[in-house]
Amino acid sequence: MNNGTSSNLSHPEPLIVSVSGLRGIVGKSLTDDVAAAYACSFIETLPAGPIVVGRDGRESGPALKETISKAITASGRDVLDCDTASTPTVGIAVVENNAAGGIQISASHNPAPYNGLKLFSEKGRVLPAVAGDAVRLRFEALRRAPPKTLNECEPGNIHSIESVLPHLEKVLAIVDVDAIRRVKPRVWIDCGRGAGSRLARPLLEALGCEVTFVGEPPDGQFEHEPEPTADNLIDLLSQIPAAGADIGFFQDPDADRLAIADSAGHYLGEELTLALAADAVLKKSPGPVVINCSTSCLTVKLAEQHGSSCTLSAVGEANVVDEMLQKNAILGGEGNGGVIDPRVGLVRDSFVAMALILERMTEGGKLIPLADLIKNFPSLAIKKTKLVLPPGWSQSDITESFHRVAHAFPQATVSRLDGVRVECDDGWVLVRASNTEPIVRIIAEATHEQRAISIIEQARKALLAQQ
Repeated sequence: MNNGTSSNLSHPEPLIVSVSGLRGIVGKSLTDDVAAAYACSFIETLPAGPIVVGRDGRESGPALKETISKAITASGRDVLDCDTASTPTVGIAVVENNAAGGIQISASHNPAPYNGLKLFSEKGRVLPAVAGDAVRLRFEALRRAPPKTLNECEPGNIHSIESVLPHLEKVLAIVDVDAIRRVKPRVWIDCGRGAGSRLARPLLEALGCEVTFVGEPPDGQFEHEPEPTADNLIDLLSQIPAAGADIGFFQDPDADRLAIADSAGHYLGEELTLALAADAVLKKSPGPVVINCSTSCLTVKLAEQHGSSCTLSAVGEANVVDEMLQKNAILGGEGNGGVIDPRVGLVRDSFVAMALILERMTEGGKLIPLADLIKNFPSLAIKKTKLVLPPGWSQSDITESFHRVAHAFPQATVSRLDGVRVECDDGWVLVRASNTEPIVRIIAEATHEQRAISIIEQARKALLAQQ
């Protein structure tokens, strides 16, 4: 199964190339030549103008940034260098500087040996699928083609730019700063040794919070696995009540995702991040919301309570943004803790999420404990699993298995927006093939955990049923 994925055949570790970017193990699947070729493939698709380049805190970042910057300037374009910056900061910098596009050097939540390139259009958003696929095809052709002598051109220049302050100003503009300052919420935050600390510190200080910072500086020396899941953060949770904090925040290395915990150190996860942000926005100004079809319906139900609509998109940040623009949405996001507020930018943004949640917690001039905010939320349980595909399965085998899943729920509503999504009276299940691995992901949600588990099992049996 290809699905937009290619491999560096000279190494056993895969080079993952999708419509949204590239990831690999530095020095193995991701070499300087690979990074330069991918950057060149990208800039060939762009209109005239400079390219914004940033990186998260990984040790391999500076060398990759130098390689990519050389490739860009050799093409005659200028580089606008953000240096260490979060992914949403890079997206905003593209728009603020009227750039032709942007490249963020990050492997997101992948382990330390990985790095990657994430691509932005001139609108400061991750590339739409069509544009991303065009880059992938150019890249694959370039890697197959024999070396060619490049036409000589006047080399571009590298300019360092201030990117944190414009981002900070945009986030502060969407919340009641004075209200938060009056309450002075106590925040504990793990920046994960990633780029998040560049803006997290000035943002939380500007909001008047009493803050305990861990996971600084942005040097890529990860003290735990970088994805902010419960299993990876278990050793940190007790620090939140020990610090007397009202809330705990956890960023991933490029700071586009945010997980949260309450004052007692109970991990609430990433699904609640989007729900809380939506609740904060919709309470002040109802309007359309977009989430992807693997995200908890908690946000759907909250939108309904606020008299607003919530549309489901296919999985992937680019698909969410496409649908947001189509619906003129006031908020969007994904259940991995990614909140997109178009007033700030068209990129998942952990800083937006933090500001909106803190505003909601300080509404009315007094602190509202996080536990009190969510106790009246609809009660839903979401469960996720993955299934390794049997050897030799083709795309037609996968398609047929999805038909079987749909037929396994005869009274349900079926959607083929992304894989197969089945909606029952008391829950839903999504079954979709991974774009980067030979696996199928199964996600189910119901009013009770046991029912969600049983729905997953029903879907799994149908998926693997013998014809």
